[in-house]
Amino acid sequence: MVVDDHPMWREAVARDLADAGFAVVATAGDGPEAVRRARAAGPQVLVLDLNLPGLPGAEVCRQVVAADPAVRVLVLSASGEHQDVLEAVKSGATGYLVKSAGREELLEAVRRTAAGDPVFTPGLAGLVLGEFRRLAAEPAGPAGAAGESAAPRLTTRETEVLRMVAKGLSYRQIAERLVLSHRTVQNHVQNTLGKLQLHNRVELVRYAIEQGLDEPA
Repeated sequence: MVVDDHPMWREAVARDLADAGFAVVATAGDGPEAVRRARAAGPQVLVLDLNLPGLPGAEVCRQVVAADPAVRVLVLSASGEHQDVLEAVKSGATGYLVKSAGREELLEAVRRTAAGDPVFTPGLAGLVLGEFRRLAAEPAGPAGAAGESAAPRLTTRETEVLRMVAKGLSYRQIAERLVLSHRTVQNHVQNTLGKLQLHNRVELVRYAIEQGLDEPA
């Protein structure tokens, strides 16, 4: 699904995706329409602009992912401002691409987003991981400390995969390092999400960093 308030840009992106073999199930030009159509169409990937009338793109992302955590959101924005990137990721976006990206770069980003890999315009991935580390270093509030329960038991392989996720590796890179199939890595991640009661890779990365899994073993 493609969401952008500029009709020519929206139609061009949708056409490029369709020509590349993707099924474009819906498009939308404003925030409220995007939320409604996403819930009705159930896209696997939402290509989303941030600057939308009626409802900001970050809020659209938050509402769509809350309604269906399986939806993966790739932000495609003219802005490369750090605050916009961090707000989008905290709202549940899987990746962030600036509109200066070329056609092939966009198509590859959609493919990788569909596979669950985080996709960022060069230079932005480090920013996001740095912010997660900063948040993880902040002391937890009293309520959070009091309400903590025993951590779910993960298998050795799940912990190994989680450690690599925390370091920002893509599923493909993890598969190559562990000599596993891409699908097997995805299954380990999905099992870990279920055990930890998390909804997406963004939450998983933050959890892993909070547990210190981004540090050398």
